Amino acid sequence: MTTIALIGCQWGDEGKGKITDYLADKFDIIARYQGGSNAGHTVIFGGKKFKFHHLPSGIVHEDKLAVIGNGVVVDYEILKEEIDDLKRSGYFCNNLRISDRAHLVMPYHKLLDELEEKSRKRKIGTTKRGIGPCYTSKVERSGVRACDLFNCFAVNVDGILASINRRIKSFDGTKIERKEFLEYCDTARKILEPYVCDTSRLLNDAIDNEKKVLLEGAQGTLLDLDHGTYPFVTSSNTTAGNAATGAGIGPNKIDKVVGVSKAYTTRVGEGPMVTEIKDEVGKHLLEKGMEYGTTTGRPRRCGYLDLVILRYAQRINGLNAIALTKIDVLEGLRKVKVCVAYEKDGKEIRELPPHMEGYKPVYEDLEGWERSYEDGLTGEVMEYIDFIEKETKVPISMVSYGGSREKTEMLKELV
Repeated sequence: MTTIALIGCQWGDEGKGKITDYLADKFDIIARYQGGSNAGHTVIFGGKKFKFHHLPSGIVHEDKLAVIGNGVVVDYEILKEEIDDLKRSGYFCNNLRISDRAHLVMPYHKLLDELEEKSRKRKIGTTKRGIGPCYTSKVERSGVRACDLFNCFAVNVDGILASINRRIKSFDGTKIERKEFLEYCDTARKILEPYVCDTSRLLNDAIDNEKKVLLEGAQGTLLDLDHGTYPFVTSSNTTAGNAATGAGIGPNKIDKVVGVSKAYTTRVGEGPMVTEIKDEVGKHLLEKGMEYGTTTGRPRRCGYLDLVILRYAQRINGLNAIALTKIDVLEGLRKVKVCVAYEKDGKEIRELPPHMEGYKPVYEDLEGWERSYEDGLTGEVMEYIDFIEKETKVPISMVSYGGSREKTEMLKELV
């Protein structure tokens, strides 16, 4: 039995999509367990570049099942766009399964997302895709699940609309009508019907029959609702503890947790980032790394690798291994700095504080390199890897040094 949870170690955008695609050949099922269309995974497969917001990165492997778990909030309109794009490229998505317990992002969630962000004096940087309001509806028990589309008697339409319209009215928004709500649900039902099933049972049966399952997370540890840089976080738990809940399996069925980290640090949106740099090195990372958001197109904030964050990710997720991505982006730098601690008011700390504002990075300098790979990873790259392993006490099992799946070095087998 091998079930692996793949977790982002930073603020998302670590390259989880590429690592998922690279590992997919070794697995029978790839399942996503949280988040919504605010996530963005880029996969290069068969010479084509695919950008997914909803679909698990393994969807292009048509001999594998691609599962959207109950912890994901589903926007059928965006999902349909992705499915249609794949069909135009020759992929028919017959391998897609969607949990009947997954909640649906409704048009009013997107409206509320925009109204709420506009009203905030301190912006969070939401993608305005309705993810937060959808999770709010889920928690306050006024949400609509995929299974509800096939059992209209289970849905308290008037109660849902009363709750939503109270929130919209507080922002002077336009009231949602009953007819509009039901028409949307009817269209969603027709689109989702071929894919909806009890994915919890599917996954548990697969694991019990010794199938290999890869659980794919969205966003990253520092965006976790409980453990991230609150309030600049997403609306779900992105860490390993939620992999079981969001997929509908027992935690004892997860064999390993693998964290994905860039060889440097980026984040999109608002909030503190201790290692952010805005000089020529920052520009180098932005342009060479093509650091623009998959979902929003916003330029990412860039900085040196932050080991305070990586050590925190190890503690919160219980990492068994790390996949290090985009090592090639550091090529050409004479020195590569690595943040090993934070400093504030003359006091140095090595653990992540609940508030990061006002801290400065404490760096160690390592030798840079011109090339990452020459019949194997170069000596300077291996020194960089050794340094990270020593500081985090986690083995680096994979190193990615380019966009294509071929430019990946497996240092230690995971499966």
